[in-house]
Amino acid sequence: MFSFLNLRIILKRIVMRQHVPVSTIMTKDIIKLTIKDDLTKAESLFKHYKIRHIPVVSGATIIGMLSYTDLLRISFADAIDDDEEVIDTTVYNMFTVEQVMAKKLVTITPETTIKEAAEILACKEFHALPVCDDHVLVGIVTTTDLIKYLLDQYKN
Repeated sequence: MFSFLNLRIILKRIVMRQHVPVSTIMTKDIIKLTIKDDLTKAESLFKHYKIRHIPVVSGATIIGMLSYTDLLRISFADAIDDDEEVIDTTVYNMFTVEQVMAKKLVTITPETTIKEAAEILACKEFHALPVCDDHVLVGIVTTTDLIKYLLDQYKN
């Protein structure tokens, strides 16, 4: 039976979902690199953890973001078969993490809403947002995190 009480509960859920912070969906156990790390290590981390973005830090502060796509752009390795262990270390040794990483970053806070994060990712050409609290990296939100969140909404 439909009632105004049911409608009110439904509307309240919709309004509440619009204010959900990214801290509820962000990855908190972050795989990181430093500018002292090499690109061979980066590729190993991408493949081992099956991730596409790695923040580059100096201490606890984010200074860049390396994506798997950035790595593939400079590599002659076969990008089609991820199981193949062909790594062109000569090419990787020609560049540093600092040279390849994105330096102009858009960061968000843990209080940023999921909706705001989705709006940023929808209009930018990247697929991950570092989450910082007072310039300290505390998490990362990716388009995959947003898709999983969206799929969870259909379970209810």
